[in-house]
Amino acid sequence: MSNPLVLLTHPLPQKWLSLLDNQVRLEIGEEGYAGFSPNLEKYLSEAYGILSLLTAKIDSTLLEQMPQLRVVSNMAVGVDNIDIPACTLRRIPVGHTPDVLTDATADLTLAILLAAARRLPEASLDAKEGRWGTWSPTGWLGADLRRAQLGIVGMGKIGRAVAERARGFGIRLAYASPTKIEGDAAHLPLDELLRISDFISLHCPLNASTRGLIGEKELMLMKESAILVNAARGPVVDSKALLRALTNGWIAAAALDVTDPEPLPPTSPLYKLKNCLIVPHIGSATHGARRRMAEIACENLLAGLAGERLPHCVNPAVYE
Repeated sequence: MSNPLVLLTHPLPQKWLSLLDNQVRLEIGEEGYAGFSPNLEKYLSEAYGILSLLTAKIDSTLLEQMPQLRVVSNMAVGVDNIDIPACTLRRIPVGHTPDVLTDATADLTLAILLAAARRLPEASLDAKEGRWGTWSPTGWLGADLRRAQLGIVGMGKIGRAVAERARGFGIRLAYASPTKIEGDAAHLPLDELLRISDFISLHCPLNASTRGLIGEKELMLMKESAILVNAARGPVVDSKALLRALTNGWIAAAALDVTDPEPLPPTSPLYKLKNCLIVPHIGSATHGARRRMAEIACENLLAGLAGERLPHCVNPAVYE
């Protein structure tokens, strides 16, 4: 098969896709479209591969229209945008990009945690808008990090990288996770973790058991001085419950790299809160991490088109 047709759901820099030169024929989705771009629909029946971003939904309805499809390669670690059972049923391998964004996401987690803890967005805005009259001993007081308790929900690679960085600030560590790991961090049930922690940082995958994991009950368990950080997936947190928690003082603040829905519309009341920092899903947004993610996605794609085992496959049952 020469130059098989591949659907790239969103535009990417050409230099990130150099592995595909003279290997495939690309049809590319619309810039900025939050979903599977309509301009690709006319190519579904003849496409052999999909190179997708996490905003493109790959479900059974789409798969039914793609009889030639051999591989789905997702440029992300998470694959909650893809119907994995439907792909497996059709013996379509699904690739993802693990490990490469661990450091970038952990760095971003600490950045927004620190920004929320020290109230940097609020302080910066007050300075810009003329509310900085003089040095004030009680102005813009934030949380101390040394000897504070950080609770990590999901102690996978990113969670462990966050813990590694937090140790440098003298933060005490605990975590809630299905499996126990070696180290100095305490392994606790989620409810207990929420009760004792000054900061809660979410790093669990999105699945049926974690969707809405942090809702009204969980937010009310947290300290009134606690700060919630979400660098996992937006639907892990109940957005309406979070709004109530921040408005009513159940918790002190939140720092969100991910939201539900995503993107969060400008009309969302969360934007109006001084104690809610929101950034546009930039956990992996470094030059090196994003380029390597694209390269791994290309490697997975080419392997699938050639009928070879994907280097990073989330549904290896297709090979059994």
